[in-house]
Amino acid sequence: MAKDKSKEKTARVPMLSMRAYKRTQGRIVRQTTMASLIILTLLIVWRARITLVSSTELAQWNVGVPLVALVLGLWFSYRSVHVPRFADFLIAVEAEMNKVSWPSSTELIKSSLVVIVVIFLLTGVLFGYDLLWRAVLGLFQIRRF
Repeated sequence: MAKDKSKEKTARVPMLSMRAYKRTQGRIVRQTTMASLIILTLLIVWRARITLVSSTELAQWNVGVPLVALVLGLWFSYRSVHVPRFADFLIAVEAEMNKVSWPSSTELIKSSLVVIVVIFLLTGVLFGYDLLWRAVLGLFQIRRF
């Protein structure tokens, strides 16, 4: 079978490629994933900066290491959503999310109230069981550990 030359060639190492893979598909999920990765990167860099400031006296380490981590983290955040295998997964996730029938706001509120009421009822039942067992064990003078 002859190879199809019309297919887009991907780089051997997708993380080093500058090409955006299927950039118009799965935009919302990809942007959300990238934003989450950027927030995670910023938290890691912030925590690394705090740790380095408190543990080292060298200014170049206090600035250089977090700066390099920030650049690498931002690059990883951008490139990871364009790796073909992961991008196809995110595109499929968005396609499946579009098929979901979301509840209306009144249905959501009613369902939430049912869940909250059931949680309080079960909490009361468990509290009652706890009081019952405490009384029964107290009658037999069984020690609490």
